[in-house]
Amino acid sequence: MILLLDAHVLLWWLSGDPMLSAVARAAIAEPANESLVSAATVWELAIKQGLGKLRIDADLLTEIDRAGFTGLPVTMEDGNVAGALPLHHKDPFDRMLVAQAQRLDALIVTRDRAFSSYDINVITA
Repeated sequence: MILLLDAHVLLWWLSGDPMLSAVARAAIAEPANESLVSAATVWELAIKQGLGKLRIDADLLTEIDRAGFTGLPVTMEDGNVAGALPLHHKDPFDRMLVAQAQRLDALIVTRDRAFSSYDINVITA
């Protein structure tokens, strides 16, 4: 399975936060699954950090690499699809995840219920 991690799931995993569900934790830990982190998620977290809304003590890219996650670039196709999606979710970063999940037939790991309005599969975090 291909898993696409939402921002809060990434942070919960990296910090070992018990907020992450056992189902999501098991799916991410399963070696047969590929866990992806979108460039859009890194961008979102960097913006929040720059605005002082979030503090990440370690270097995020180093921690993503250390966790064994694969970076997912944003393509022009992703941008085109994300821009055309129905406005079920108003967050542009999350809309990008929907577009990428559709392209890759990936499951989004999230606790955000708004994702269920789209034609994608979700693992509840």
